[in-house]
Amino acid sequence: MLRLDWTLVVLGAAATAVSALPTANPPSVVLDDAIVIGTTNGAVSQYLGIPYAQPPIGNLRLRLPQPVKPYTGVVNATTFGNQCIQQDFVLPPFPDDVPEAAQQYLEDFIAIPDVPQSEDCLNLNVIAPADATPESKLPVLVWIYGGGFQHGSNAMEPGEAVVARSLEIEHPVVYVAMNYRLSAFGFLGGKEVKEAGVGNLGLQDQREAFRWVQKYISAFGGDPSKVTIWGESAGAISVSLHMLTNGGNTEGLFRAGFMESGAPGPYGDILELQGTYDQIVADSGCASANNTLQCLRAVPADVLKAAMDKTPSFVNYVQVNTPWNAHADGVFVTEPPQHLLLQGNAAKIPIVVGNDEDEGSAFAFPSLNVTTDAEFFDYVSSNFYPRATNAEIAQILDLYPADPADGSPFETGDLFAYSPQYKRISAFQGDWIEQAPRRLLTKVLSPKQPVYAFLNMGGRINGLGAPHGSELANVYGGGDMADYLIRFATNLDPNGDGAVDWPRYSNDHPQLLTFQDGAVPLTLSSATYRFAGMEFLTNLSLIYPA
Repeated sequence: MLRLDWTLVVLGAAATAVSALPTANPPSVVLDDAIVIGTTNGAVSQYLGIPYAQPPIGNLRLRLPQPVKPYTGVVNATTFGNQCIQQDFVLPPFPDDVPEAAQQYLEDFIAIPDVPQSEDCLNLNVIAPADATPESKLPVLVWIYGGGFQHGSNAMEPGEAVVARSLEIEHPVVYVAMNYRLSAFGFLGGKEVKEAGVGNLGLQDQREAFRWVQKYISAFGGDPSKVTIWGESAGAISVSLHMLTNGGNTEGLFRAGFMESGAPGPYGDILELQGTYDQIVADSGCASANNTLQCLRAVPADVLKAAMDKTPSFVNYVQVNTPWNAHADGVFVTEPPQHLLLQGNAAKIPIVVGNDEDEGSAFAFPSLNVTTDAEFFDYVSSNFYPRATNAEIAQILDLYPADPADGSPFETGDLFAYSPQYKRISAFQGDWIEQAPRRLLTKVLSPKQPVYAFLNMGGRINGLGAPHGSELANVYGGGDMADYLIRFATNLDPNGDGAVDWPRYSNDHPQLLTFQDGAVPLTLSSATYRFAGMEFLTNLSLIYPA
């Protein structure tokens, strides 16, 4: 749901189509009747902020994305395009015993680049080897950022580092990263939204970006038949939902998926989000309107944002179960995601999927006021399983005990117990949102198609263990995970180049390639940890999706 702040690599402000040309013989490509001007840094060229759909403003707000009109003139693609409007976040106060490194990590979670925000944000970046031509036909990595479907942008992670690394290991790739609508602008729920067929608009934006890639990526040296969709957190969940939409038919838009900390989640129908819709309507001044959805399209963007900012986020008490997660909308996600998975609706493509060891540790701070077993019972019941029986909730308490030595950060004994229930909540919600869904995905798909699974124990943070997002420094920092990713995009197999062998996942031999710090950075481990707890959470979520 979260991701690191890469503001050190942010290059500048928003890009729009303009007539002025950069100087010094910049790189360019031809799209339709336009020349698109980029920049080159060494062996890598970048084209930033290219519109891939019509601006979702005015009467196009809260509607499906519309294809971009043919390009004309000159497009200045030398600086980042607008970010989509972000939901505001305020971290809870930290106890005195939270290490400084942990506090800094959490502050980086909610930081965003100094790039303008706007509804006119449906743009993407293309980063490619400087010597790529339309005849190069290189594999394409399409990145979907994380951020809980509430914030994030394509200005965050340094795609040029991935392309540069691909050149170093002689498996060149083209990198694409799109912006997509967030929170109330992209993931509004409720009856009115479902009836209008405009749920999960952020996912629809991503799909439109995939269509753009099919039409235009060859101009940058990419091969539209060799697209791997790739994401982290909300981005990884998005990858899984693109595998489940349309009955599993990829429409030729992608041939593989790479998922870091994300899988089909334990979520139900967007009708469950009616309360949030009603609140947004009231706070936007639309409660008396005959057509409240149309009224939301007409209010100023800052009014809608102000209403959105009053809703829960992943740094509030609800933590990972916010009203902005992707739910079944009847169109893009026709039924609860895990139900679709079990019905056999997933695209039969090679995938990589994995988790950080301590997925919940970065999320659990807003619940430090939960200090007793009874309060933990109420916390789980009210926030995650309000329809479950008392006996079912009690079983969760048995499977996720209060002993800090059993909690997350794992393998730290009694350390980092910032409250009597913190490590318990951290373990529970990390499994509920991340680990258990990944285990279900690998269990269902591995008999049918190539599945490679991993566990990240590297990039540890004092006080958090290996938290959600900790693998990003490896993959975007040119580490061994980046090499496996690039080989996977190239060959549909992450192995090769003399690297440690990554076996396919199977239910008989559920092995995880394990990334870790130290003298032995890679090893294999078993995916059987906390089996009983995750199995119970999965079964309960199938009965009571959130």
